[in-house]
Amino acid sequence: MTEIRRGWFINFEGMDGCGKTTQMRLLARRLRDQGREVVETVEPGGTRIGNQIRAILLDPSNQEMFPTAEMLLYFAARAQNVDEIIMPALKLGRIVLSDRFTDSTMAYQGLGRGLGEEVVNALDAVACRGLKPDLTVVIDIDLGTSLERARARNREKSSSDRMDEQAADFHQRVREAYLYMAASEPKRFRVIDGRGAVEAITAAVWDAVAYAQA
Repeated sequence: MTEIRRGWFINFEGMDGCGKTTQMRLLARRLRDQGREVVETVEPGGTRIGNQIRAILLDPSNQEMFPTAEMLLYFAARAQNVDEIIMPALKLGRIVLSDRFTDSTMAYQGLGRGLGEEVVNALDAVACRGLKPDLTVVIDIDLGTSLERARARNREKSSSDRMDEQAADFHQRVREAYLYMAASEPKRFRVIDGRGAVEAITAAVWDAVAYAQA
């Protein structure tokens, strides 16, 4: 019987405007330049069904959405992503880079909205069936920087999403949640200061990847 190879799974996390999407794309490019097979995905989204769920979650007109419904929608999109994109790629030995994963739900809904760690872990067991990233890169920025960058982005595209419109104290709880999780799992998490130049952050991300693979 041929042994199933398992690839490497890295997720990028952080507050809105932290630059994680840019850093993930730069890492993907560098890995491909080295001849590695890389699959990129995003949450919520990543699949056709996931993108439909994403539209509901981020629609600024859906302000009446309750936290439990929000959390379940995130996990529905994630379950589709795991089965359709992530697990098949890992079984083929590819590197999967994900712009957010369950750590986002823990930070935003479990701790940020106060739904609790237990319920997030229980839903993760159903949706992800034990799948955890090998490395989680948190691009950390302060609340002021996050809000400033998010507003600038929204002005540029002349739109906003529902999560951007949450109160400042909610976003502060999210940042504190990420730092709490990183301290709780130091072997998996790498926290990188996202306030510097893009090139410096990119170098720090590569160092984190190289260290985790060593």
